[in-house]
Amino acid sequence: MNKRLSSLATEVRESVPVRAGALSISQITLTNYRNYDGLRLSPQAGPVVLAGSNGSGKTNLLEAISLLVPGRGLRRCSLSALQNRQTPDPWAVAIELQTDAGLLRIGTGRDNAVNDSEGERRLVHIDGRPMRSQSLLAEHIAMAWITPDMDSLLSEGPSARRKFLDRLACSFDPSHGTRVLAYEKAMRERLRLLREGGADALWLSALENEMAQSAVAIASSRRHLVTRLCAAIAKGDDVFPRAELAVCGAAEDMLETMPALLVEDSLRTAFAASRTADAQHGTCATGAHRSDLRVVHAAKKCPADICSSGEQKALMIALMLAYVRLLSEQRRMKPLFLLDDIAAHLDDMRREALFEEVLALGVQAWFSGTDAKTFASLSCCAQIFSVENGTIA
Repeated sequence: MNKRLSSLATEVRESVPVRAGALSISQITLTNYRNYDGLRLSPQAGPVVLAGSNGSGKTNLLEAISLLVPGRGLRRCSLSALQNRQTPDPWAVAIELQTDAGLLRIGTGRDNAVNDSEGERRLVHIDGRPMRSQSLLAEHIAMAWITPDMDSLLSEGPSARRKFLDRLACSFDPSHGTRVLAYEKAMRERLRLLREGGADALWLSALENEMAQSAVAIASSRRHLVTRLCAAIAKGDDVFPRAELAVCGAAEDMLETMPALLVEDSLRTAFAASRTADAQHGTCATGAHRSDLRVVHAAKKCPADICSSGEQKALMIALMLAYVRLLSEQRRMKPLFLLDDIAAHLDDMRREALFEEVLALGVQAWFSGTDAKTFASLSCCAQIFSVENGTIA
């Protein structure tokens, strides 16, 4: 272990149970969740390593943790896909979370009492009280993750990057997700009316007004986040490549030079002018659903989508480390950090640099990997659990 990593590991040991502002899971319970019949794990506040063969349940546990923030978790699966196939009893996830304000209990699970065809309602409880919306979770817990699927995010289409950016924005502005949902709902209703024909012009105008107002608020939130992320990236070291970020879209571009109210007017005019074309094509030609997150390798001045797969992975790691730094600074809340199979394709230098960065952040990080030896340099400060067929030792 290098001297810096050893020093950071000593700081982590001495700072247990929790560094100031750090969130830490002190207990997690899974019931009927994927390949877990039942699990109760009580980790300490420092780093946690889950080691085991492929298919043993490492990612399943990280995914369960990721469901304690708004959204569909790190795999974005349906609620029914999370069900343990050996029992009809609904799955549930519960954690005890150590915070600066004390112990917080959060639980979520699938509601089997729903009468619709899919049964896709999710229940959320905070300190034993049922919540009307999962968006309220964002007020109490922050989280970040890096998964193997994210390696291709920078080379995929705009939709994946836009959803990724919106998920990050929700951590700073919990109402951002609500605005995105409101925009998408109004857009779907507008398209339905256009396809059916003969829609009332006043009703279409009302929907387009809702879309315009929501789009400007969404675009403003995205732009603000990207500006802050760029500043956080600039504070990183030089081991991982620095990324230049920009969000591009109709509303985002206009906000560069126009006040928000004029942008709303422009969008309303564009929506009204495109009614005939949108009805024919079954889609909305412009709006917040067309935006994209552009990422450029700063040193090479090369768009990320044409960088090598290794460079894309390193860019994503740098971006997410900056995001965690930003969360810690802006929200005064050090998030939980999930790193699934993160070290498998990193060389020794970058792997050790990643461990250094994570320890320096002072967060409770959850690592997973097939070989515990990969995390040998963390062994003095991390708890290493062996995972096998839905059991943990």
